[in-house]
Amino acid sequence: MAVVPHHKNGYRPHLIRGYGLIALAFVVIGIQLGYNGATTGNVLGIQSDITINALLDQTNQTRVDAGVLPLKLNPQLNQAAYLKAQDMFAKQYWDHVAPDGTQPWKWFGDAGYNYDEAGENLAKGFSSTDAMVTAWLNSPEHKANLLRDSYQDVGFAVVSGNLNGEPTLLVVALYGKPAAVAVATVTQQPTTSLANVSASNGYINILTQFAVAIKSITPAAVVGLIFISGAIIVALLAHAYRRKLPRPIRLSWRRHHGLYKVMVLISFSIIVILMYGGGQI
Repeated sequence: MAVVPHHKNGYRPHLIRGYGLIALAFVVIGIQLGYNGATTGNVLGIQSDITINALLDQTNQTRVDAGVLPLKLNPQLNQAAYLKAQDMFAKQYWDHVAPDGTQPWKWFGDAGYNYDEAGENLAKGFSSTDAMVTAWLNSPEHKANLLRDSYQDVGFAVVSGNLNGEPTLLVVALYGKPAAVAVATVTQQPTTSLANVSASNGYINILTQFAVAIKSITPAAVVGLIFISGAIIVALLAHAYRRKLPRPIRLSWRRHHGLYKVMVLISFSIIVILMYGGGQI
């Protein structure tokens, strides 16, 4: 009665009737919320596996694949990245330049890293390192920083805090080519002295968001998509039996109800996937 179209259910399985679809939606959403609650302690939270070591590994693997030498993790740049993340939380902003005009290069100087070239990438709201790097690679400016062959060092900060009233995971990546000759540490460097300016920040486009979502998807989402796929199969079977529907339905727009349900379910599955495509760079 629920999944097989036949004369007893009027060739309209209960799973793809209105109440069946509502029940399916509650099940799928409930699985996501339950998984989030079990893994993060917050039903609306998303677990993140982003770490400094994972960032270094993913960055260098990407560079090697592109034929560029890997970067060395630099403790001074790690400190500079951490200072920048803390400044964003303290002053409640999300940008390369602070509201008071402070440029990202200040943190290089504060950490004692003297450079000939430098760059910065930012990210927030991602649940996996792979997804975040995918977003960077789909942005020309961020990709240029990630793959610049003159860079030798990199530093990362992965810091959680509250930004603009929301729990946020910030990632700061600082890239550098050390100065050929040691110079006095400065607290501020004009951006015109740099060979590479920092990447601009903004929301990722829909195609990148979909790619990010695929790389961020959780086991709970996979289970939900399996349930939705099963319902799509049921709807397609119902559409195949449309000629056997009761006459009043067969002569109305509802004759193709199975096909309409397929479109609704596909849209629902896309929404489930894109739930995991959040993040900003």
